[in-house]
Amino acid sequence: MSPAIAKTRREVASEAPERPALLLSWYDRHRRVLPWRAPKGARPDPYAVWLSEIMLQQTGVKTVGPYFAKFLARWPDVKALGSASLDDVLRMWAGLGYYSRARNLHACAAAVVRHHGAVFPDTEEGLRRLPGIGPYTAAAIAAIAFGRRTMPVDGNIERVISRLFAVEEPLPQAKLLIRKLAGTLLGEVSTATGPSHAGDEKSRAGDIAQALMDLGSSICTPKRPACALCPLNEDCAARSRGDPETFPRKLPKKSGELRCGAAFVVRRGDELLLRSRPEKGLLGGMTEVPTSHWLVAQDDEAALSQAPALKHMTRWHRKAGVVNHVFTHFPLQLVVYTAAVPLRSRAPKGMRWVSIAALKEEALPNVMRKVIAHGLAL
Repeated sequence: MSPAIAKTRREVASEAPERPALLLSWYDRHRRVLPWRAPKGARPDPYAVWLSEIMLQQTGVKTVGPYFAKFLARWPDVKALGSASLDDVLRMWAGLGYYSRARNLHACAAAVVRHHGAVFPDTEEGLRRLPGIGPYTAAAIAAIAFGRRTMPVDGNIERVISRLFAVEEPLPQAKLLIRKLAGTLLGEVSTATGPSHAGDEKSRAGDIAQALMDLGSSICTPKRPACALCPLNEDCAARSRGDPETFPRKLPKKSGELRCGAAFVVRRGDELLLRSRPEKGLLGGMTEVPTSHWLVAQDDEAALSQAPALKHMTRWHRKAGVVNHVFTHFPLQLVVYTAAVPLRSRAPKGMRWVSIAALKEEALPNVMRKVIAHGLAL
């Protein structure tokens, strides 16, 4: 351990005891009202906590709210969700993005029902064994739903901690240090029977984690943080330095190379030609119009050569403009070709005709909704 980090740890040890109390006092007055958050004094519902945490991965609170409400109305508990079909789950998830989460959500619910009697494990170790639950999600569920003394570190908490301690090491290398520093905010809680332990309600570990999340969302924001309103402002290192917006330190992002392809929007009267993507891989199991491969430096002629073979079709019409979409690891640009075929035309193998009026029931990712809107000029 470097001298700088050792010094930081010594400072933390001396200052940590008052921080949990300050955080909790602030949280009790200013906590956000969220659909999945239990009211003050109420026991959290592990199913709601788990469902929200999966949805909130890489997605903002405002976007998640309506989806959470839809899922809860359709499948009010893990047993109901575990009995649902994957196709139904994917349809309900459509538009939320990062579709592997939907497949893992379905697999996890089925595993909880099958192997745990429809009751979520109450430890990080047990939660980690479930599909789609990684270290952060296991810690979040364990702390929030079960009061385990552990600290989940999301983007908001990462920002608060990196500023509070002026962590100079850039992300992602700083993640381990930030998690250790965040853990000090759990404090040392004693009870009448001895030191606090995992699941001790008096530790309020879940509330401390949610307080930090709320602090990062409402006050310690990426730009123009409202430091004067922060309950931890008196000993915030970044505020003392006068440069909180420079934290957390980050290395320059490497953007993926642009991939190009073609999408084929084919009408048969009031129907559209669709197919399902392979279960594994990008957008696995989702619905799409036929497309070419998405390749770097692919030209239009090569992409068009991969069009679906349709009888009774005269020619493809290229739509003016392109559809642009950005995935996590690469940007995509699609040229859209359209065609119309007679009502007697059969769908090629592995494809199907779907009523345009029923498209809202299909598990179409956002990129495909853009393509269809462009192809049909909606």
